[in-house]
Amino acid sequence: MPPRTRDLTDPDWWRSAVVYQVYPRSFADGNGDGIGDLAGLIERVPYLRRLGIDAVWLSPFYPSALADGGYDVDDPRDVDPRIGTLAQFDDLVAALHAEGIRIVVDIVPNHSGSGHAWFRAALAAAPGSRERARYVFRDGLGADGSQPPSDWVSHFGGSAWTRVPDPSSASGRRGQWYLHLFAPEQPDFDWSNPEVREEFHDILRFWADRGVDGFRVDVAHGLAKDLDEPLRSYPRISRDVVPDDGSDPLFDRDEVHEIFRGWRRVLNEYDPPRAAVAEAWAPPSRLPLYARADELGQAFEFDLVLEPWDAERFRSTIEGALERARVVGASSTWVLSNHDLVRHASRFGLPRGTDLSAWLLRDGAEPVEDRALGLARATAGTLLLLALPGSAYLYQGEELGLPEVADLPIAALADPVWERHGHTAKGRDGCRVPLPWTTGGPSFGFGAGGAHLPQPSWFADFAVEAQERDPGSTLAFYRAALATRAEVTIGEGVTFGEATGHVIEVIREGGWRSITTFGSPAPLPPGEVLITSAPIAEGILPADATAWIRDPALAR
Repeated sequence: MPPRTRDLTDPDWWRSAVVYQVYPRSFADGNGDGIGDLAGLIERVPYLRRLGIDAVWLSPFYPSALADGGYDVDDPRDVDPRIGTLAQFDDLVAALHAEGIRIVVDIVPNHSGSGHAWFRAALAAAPGSRERARYVFRDGLGADGSQPPSDWVSHFGGSAWTRVPDPSSASGRRGQWYLHLFAPEQPDFDWSNPEVREEFHDILRFWADRGVDGFRVDVAHGLAKDLDEPLRSYPRISRDVVPDDGSDPLFDRDEVHEIFRGWRRVLNEYDPPRAAVAEAWAPPSRLPLYARADELGQAFEFDLVLEPWDAERFRSTIEGALERARVVGASSTWVLSNHDLVRHASRFGLPRGTDLSAWLLRDGAEPVEDRALGLARATAGTLLLLALPGSAYLYQGEELGLPEVADLPIAALADPVWERHGHTAKGRDGCRVPLPWTTGGPSFGFGAGGAHLPQPSWFADFAVEAQERDPGSTLAFYRAALATRAEVTIGEGVTFGEATGHVIEVIREGGWRSITTFGSPAPLPPGEVLITSAPIAEGILPADATAWIRDPALAR
């Protein structure tokens, strides 16, 4: 297959791209040490070309102590030597661009890793110093300062404050506390400091100069914080109760938008301008602010990952997302799985209302996952999202129909959620298990040796090698779906058919429509069947399936 001819100079590519998330430590291991790396990824670029994606989103690959899967970044201008080198990164960019595939990288601005040179300098410096002013250091409460500066808590459980030794004390007397809204190894930057802002402008330029096409902005809603004394009480972490007026002390504050307007000026220094997408857990009324043209341009819509398999809920969520994007002239983003979520092939195969954390603690033993049902709904859901205007984000392995690995042994868990929550939540390792490429071998073709997380024996049935031989495989379906999408997608116009209790009908410009059934079969409208997620018989689309139909009458 010759290289694709997609125009890499198109400034609007991100508006309708299919972006494939690579979690590098679990994608492909090129040197056999059990950890995925850039060499393995470069070797698999032909696989990505055949899949038909528009861009790769590369999760953190920076030097890191791996306290949080690489999101504790010790050097944001380098590659973790376990993953590769800057020269290999350049080779990856060249290999992807040669195939017409763009690259988006994670940028982690809320915090650094505790091994970052700035944080090591802060620990060695005195209170009130320039070094400490880059982070959030505060004196403790109580006569001896032994109590945390506030009641703020970490996303991973426990206090959001950790006390450090006094650098002026030879006896190791305890001193100030520093803020970490995630793990203690992830100290928060103080974004009111101009030095922090300029540092990240330079980081954006460093990677854009190396050919990076866009950035996925981690915890975009968390940079600006109310740090005025006395610190406000905030003894909770919840995405559901953030106020919609920008007044929360820690999240989605109005000041964050000044930061991202500065980023947009940097991104627009390039031709074409570099793209960006916010990971922002914000109230629906405020999420579009991150996607304004003078800010990041796009923001992830996560509402669907919280919804059950239900036509009315899906339709309402989709229509809301499209309207939010329209208001600011952005395009919507669609996602069902990523590195933080139980894979949607498993979520959709579990009874409605299942407590996923409790299910993982029971090693997936109860309730029992209906894998056939989950896969049917997963492929139907993916085909529905691919029919919508906007960009679609796929997570590595979903094209294989991979379920969650729910029964990872406790000794293998690497996610800090397990320890920080007092062994009451397993965390996210089950969706981060290395991919199976072959039906045999010590790590199913992931590498020449073992894998950093254990793979179950049933991975052999989902391996790329097995699916390459099966024209009816999930992999074959994804390839066909992306190829069909590239053929038929025209413009951003969309309307919906009449609402029913169990069907969503999406009507697109260019004379085609998508029909999705939720729980019950439905007759197909007349026209040419372009692709289906399940076989049809006598003009009937089965339950939990999607079909795309070309209807010349729609093009008039």
